[in-house]
Amino acid sequence: MIGAMHGPHSRMLSRRATVIAAVVVLTVAGSLADSAAESADKTIRLTVDYGDGVSKTIDHLAWAKGYTVLDAMKEATARPHGISFSFTGSGGSAMLTKIDDVANEGGGAGKKDWHYLVNGAYGDRSFATFALQAHDDVVWRFTTAQGQ
Repeated sequence: MIGAMHGPHSRMLSRRATVIAAVVVLTVAGSLADSAAESADKTIRLTVDYGDGVSKTIDHLAWAKGYTVLDAMKEATARPHGISFSFTGSGGSAMLTKIDDVANEGGGAGKKDWHYLVNGAYGDRSFATFALQAHDDVVWRFTTAQGQ
């Protein structure tokens, strides 16, 4: 049976154990802080350009995997001074019909409707199915067919 150690050797082992424990705690705390900062940084921005020189930008909308433009729109409605919107259909056939008090004018020459862009490129599918990535920039423009 080994007896308890006393003296300088015991104190040295105790100090080493304390230093090792402190390093482990600081490493774990740093990793948790990095994870929290990374999660907090996973946001998107939504801008609504009403086509009359007025626009509204809502920053720091939360993002999660599988998040769509529709999800961003829904989150923006909950913000102070956010937006309201309406749409028809669902999934791949969903179509935005109105943001705030500005409604689509319908097809035809010179008629304006809502069109969305993600990171400067026009959306190529329903806004309800267009999956976003962290840091994406979504812009809705009230304009003629893709700004022409």
